[in-house]
Amino acid sequence: MFDLNLLLAALGGGLFGSAIGAVNAFMFTGLAVMAGVAASFIDPAAAAIIDNVAFGPMFGPHIAFSGGVAAAAYLARKGDLIESGKDIATPLIKFGDPGVLIVGAVFGVIGHIINSLWVSINLPTDTIALTVVVSNSLTRIIWGNGLFGKVPEGGSLLQTTEENVWVPAQKGIPMLVVMGLGLGAVSAYSSLATGSPVIGFGIAAFSLLFGGGPVWHHMALPAGQAALATGSVVVGAIFGVVGALLGELGARLLFNYGDTHIDPPAFGIFISIAIILLFL
Repeated sequence: MFDLNLLLAALGGGLFGSAIGAVNAFMFTGLAVMAGVAASFIDPAAAAIIDNVAFGPMFGPHIAFSGGVAAAAYLARKGDLIESGKDIATPLIKFGDPGVLIVGAVFGVIGHIINSLWVSINLPTDTIALTVVVSNSLTRIIWGNGLFGKVPEGGSLLQTTEENVWVPAQKGIPMLVVMGLGLGAVSAYSSLATGSPVIGFGIAAFSLLFGGGPVWHHMALPAGQAALATGSVVVGAIFGVVGALLGELGARLLFNYGDTHIDPPAFGIFISIAIILLFL
């Protein structure tokens, strides 16, 4: 946890995420996952790319993505250079503010320490996803409008509006069920075929490069994990739906009415994986 090399690397990872933007850093996570899975078929030792690069201090979402989220929230509170703290796509290096990068670096270290604590007690969940939610929530508390955001008078926390919605095309239960089943099934099969629980997650994360497509890494990862736990594509597809529904629940609880980003997919993933690890 307090290895100096890892702490320094986490500083750099958080800075990297803030410099290029949280979403862009996350797409590199997906690319590194795919590279690690592919390389491990040639040399099993290459699987270290997955643990130490994709989910390590360079691209780990709890470090680079969360650092970028915190930096965006800080910059939005500081002035009007970005539209809101929810703008996690803009590379923040363009504003030439070293303080923004320092915030990202600090939250990179915070993410590393929090995740290390979960790992040290063998917490039965996806500790990286849980850390993302905790880090993003801390960011909201410091620079945003409260953990659950601010619901307009007469509104409801769980109700979406035209302005207060995560991914409009994915907000309805029928769409979430269809997406979860289909994308969950193909992710489950891919995991069974490769032996990797994260192959679908990597593809889903990298597919964010093609803007306007589905957001589905919270469907892919539970599906892959469940399939490997049971040997069943059907069970994987079911957990694709579970992840989809939980992601939307996370959006309605923590994202929609907030003015900073708290990640709905991470919310869906850590709960889904906890269910899988505890009950399958």
